[in-house]
Amino acid sequence: MAEIIDGKKISQDLKDEVKAQVAELKSKGIEVTLAVILVGNDPASTVYVGNKKKACEYTGINSRSYELPEETTQEELLSLIKELNEDDAVDGILVQLPLPKHIDEDKVIRSISPDKDVDGFHPESVGRLSIGAKGFVSCTPAGVIELLKRSGTEMDGANAVVVGRSNIVGKPMSVLLLRENATVTICHSHTKNLKDICKAADILVVAIGQPKFIDGSYIKEGATVIDVGIHRIEGTKKLCGDVDYDSASEVAGKITPVPGGVGPMTIAELMNNCLQSALMKQ
Repeated sequence: MAEIIDGKKISQDLKDEVKAQVAELKSKGIEVTLAVILVGNDPASTVYVGNKKKACEYTGINSRSYELPEETTQEELLSLIKELNEDDAVDGILVQLPLPKHIDEDKVIRSISPDKDVDGFHPESVGRLSIGAKGFVSCTPAGVIELLKRSGTEMDGANAVVVGRSNIVGKPMSVLLLRENATVTICHSHTKNLKDICKAADILVVAIGQPKFIDGSYIKEGATVIDVGIHRIEGTKKLCGDVDYDSASEVAGKITPVPGGVGPMTIAELMNNCLQSALMKQ
């Protein structure tokens, strides 16, 4: 049976480290502040925003919450972002996605200052990541790297396979693994021989949005498997990932569970990005 990589524990460790540094800044009279904007009342987004507020409270980061009605215009939203960009007291700006249909998400992401883009979605942040310059990395891939490091998984020289090529997870994930000197293959819906490629991986990161798609037959004996997916199993309150945990854990050396694996790391990394933004300003 595979060793479980405990994202709850690792994210707690990271939040405790952030908390200590935030307290140290506070002792010097420096506050760390995150502004979170939610437009409309999408139930999942409301839960995410609530979790972010709790994490801010725990780490000592000031949380400014802007909960705007569904009918907020794009101009109103862009005007608020402009105001926050210019506010020196704000270190990070996060606009909760998805946005209502009448608002252009790309335009909104591009309007956030790259120096406050703690989600790491701005094209400039993505560019900085790809050339190895200092900047914000989107929180989920950054969290995966932290899970690998803190679980003692050797990335240097490892054969890493990323299944999925989204802008938020797959692409930045591949760049971060390259940074750690892994040899990286990206797979997607047009990949031929997917199973053979996955079976050659020492590290397999799955982010395809298909419940239980990757089972034990795709996994090399002893490999580390990171499951980024999260789905509700139909007709139940149970959650599952993109990996069929039961069969995969029979073959893998290490594996992340769903829930309790990658999920908690995303918010811990968001807190870390806010802290880094405040430190960069200093």
